[in-house]
Amino acid sequence: MNNNKKRIYIIENEDGFEFSEKKKIVSFNRVAFLFFFILFIFLLYSTKIIYLGSSSPNQTYQMTKKTENYRADVVDIDGSFIAKSVITYNVGIKPNLINDKKKFLLKLKYSFPELDFQKIENNIEKKKFFYLKKKLTPQKSEEIKLLGEKSLILEPKITRIYPDNNLFSHTMGQIDDENFGVSGIEKSFDNYLKTNTEPLSLTLDKEIQFLVRQELLNSEKIFKNIGSASILMNINSGEILSLVSLPDFDINKRNNISDKKYINRVTKGVYEFGSVFKTFTIAAGFNEKLIEPNDMFNNLEKKIKCGGRTISEYDENLSQNLSVEEILINSGNIGSVKIGQKLGIDKIRNFLNQIGILGDIKFDITEIGTPIPFNWGKCKLLTVSFGHGITTTLLQLAKGYAIISNGGFNITPTLVKNISFEKRKRVLSRDVSFKINQILRRVVTEGTASLADVKGYEVGGKTGTALIVENGKYTKKKINTFASIFPTNNPKYVLIVMLEDTKLSKDYVYKYRNKPGSFVGTPFNTAGWTSVEVAAKIIERIGPILATKY
Repeated sequence: MNNNKKRIYIIENEDGFEFSEKKKIVSFNRVAFLFFFILFIFLLYSTKIIYLGSSSPNQTYQMTKKTENYRADVVDIDGSFIAKSVITYNVGIKPNLINDKKKFLLKLKYSFPELDFQKIENNIEKKKFFYLKKKLTPQKSEEIKLLGEKSLILEPKITRIYPDNNLFSHTMGQIDDENFGVSGIEKSFDNYLKTNTEPLSLTLDKEIQFLVRQELLNSEKIFKNIGSASILMNINSGEILSLVSLPDFDINKRNNISDKKYINRVTKGVYEFGSVFKTFTIAAGFNEKLIEPNDMFNNLEKKIKCGGRTISEYDENLSQNLSVEEILINSGNIGSVKIGQKLGIDKIRNFLNQIGILGDIKFDITEIGTPIPFNWGKCKLLTVSFGHGITTTLLQLAKGYAIISNGGFNITPTLVKNISFEKRKRVLSRDVSFKINQILRRVVTEGTASLADVKGYEVGGKTGTALIVENGKYTKKKINTFASIFPTNNPKYVLIVMLEDTKLSKDYVYKYRNKPGSFVGTPFNTAGWTSVEVAAKIIERIGPILATKY
């Protein structure tokens, strides 16, 4: 028996108990001891009961949200996660704690067969500590614990994950290693996401976003375009249900998006959109009461020269006698120029400013392009009238079409759900919308956008084909755009589809949507044969969702 061990004696006497260690003696009255012991247990238990009873079911969860580097979740319009903060683990190695190197490496190979073990062996020989792998799931971390290796160090870390990988890459943006937002929603709402526990609710619909992106990806296989973009927006509230730009990237993997091909083509890209601007020219004429839909423009020239350049019709067989609505239905260049001349520089410029086409636009993310400024003049007036020599963003184009179609009310495009109601401000005559919507419907039923006549949705819209400018010169490459609204009898949505640098497709089979039959091959590399077809496919797929959910 070890005689060096301390001995504690409990002695019972008449007065109670004595606890004795060497010469130290503490005496308690037996009754007092029992009383205070029971009281202590009772108070401890009661306190716990009161705490549990008064706390909310999510209190423990809420407390974890106050930990370092936490960011609030981001959800779509249905509450589905777009971005989420979760606990992950970084696993590191302390080589000096490895007992059996050979056995240790065998265990690692079983758990991490994908790793470079030559590099791991070198690190074991040279380093005091290094990370084996980062962002392990809790399940994987438990697997690591079961290896029973004290040299494996697990560090818990709050990690930002994006369940849908590429789906919302341009909208959500990214955060850096220090947990600061560097682009997209992550940047614009950085302070909110860092200081709030409630999720940030977006207007985006994950189901619709998926279908739109899928159709844009399919278009690349058919028309071999190098990029594409689409925006779907409620024309009355400005709420954006879908915003897709391709190419996109996996937010969970990619750290550097400086490559120009990853530009957000909806908000940042600035383009000439061509004939979709003719709608604005005619709408401005209606707003100024200078023209009516049935007004005739007779003996239209085949060509107009200005500043050494020639403006001509894209269709040589187009009639020289056209009404205002026929000019838009058939996308007449010369007729649009004549209406632009009637308006003059001040009126058409003021109109474009009113609907947000020119200048900057306020938006929920900072990746915003600015239309290229230019000097107005006689020749510039003519080209602007039919959509050439003027640039804007797809976002601003959507806003413009929303205003001229929703009764003339100004709207602010937004990605963030806002339940507050603001009184809408009218900037155009209601009559403008009525006239424009009727003509846009005829563009689909009779004109250049006939492939968009999706049964049951009363689609209206305008095509636009423009040449891409590179190094200050026009190329043969095209930007094909279709700006659509639906249903035209009571417009709710604007959908714009843009395809960049499309190619002719000889093998693609086009199917009539409003009558039986089909035909093979793209006759022309224009918007009417490319972006219109893609927009129609999108509407066919998302239409039932919009009808049932919204």
